[in-house]
Amino acid sequence: MSQTSDFSLRPATVLDADRCWQILQQGKAQMFREGKKQWTTTYPSRQSVESDLERSAAYVLERRDEVVAYGAVIFDGEPAYAQIEDRWLTHGDYVVIHRLAVADEAKRQGVAREYFNQVMHLAAQRGVHSIKVDTNYDNFYMQHLLQGLGFTYCGDVIYPQGSRLAYEKVF
Repeated sequence: MSQTSDFSLRPATVLDADRCWQILQQGKAQMFREGKKQWTTTYPSRQSVESDLERSAAYVLERRDEVVAYGAVIFDGEPAYAQIEDRWLTHGDYVVIHRLAVADEAKRQGVAREYFNQVMHLAAQRGVHSIKVDTNYDNFYMQHLLQGLGFTYCGDVIYPQGSRLAYEKVF
């Protein structure tokens, strides 16, 4: 477990599955309200949470024992990242964050920033000093967050559903 101030990052358990799914649904609803195209009615799904749990990739951020954010933290790579249109900063080990969502009651409180900082701390403890992420062209919140955290835009990655902006930070 990684901890800073009132926050702690930990692997999610099956007991967290409902809360993780609730937070993802809140994130999806916000994207739909704002007309963003990153997530769809079928993705992410409840199965996404279950798969993340099975792969030990599901992580929650707690504040004072309340789960306020959910994401997939992946240390074994992202196959789509091999298809970047430009280039990454590094070519060694990296951590990926997918499906990051913040609970509605915790939005605009620095929770997503804290999630990233805690994942970087966890990665450094494992000897990994690169974090790679992608986001949709219309996800301005994530783009702003990544730029504020010192990420570098590295090009586009191609998924079956379309291109995504790819970012990396070396720490």
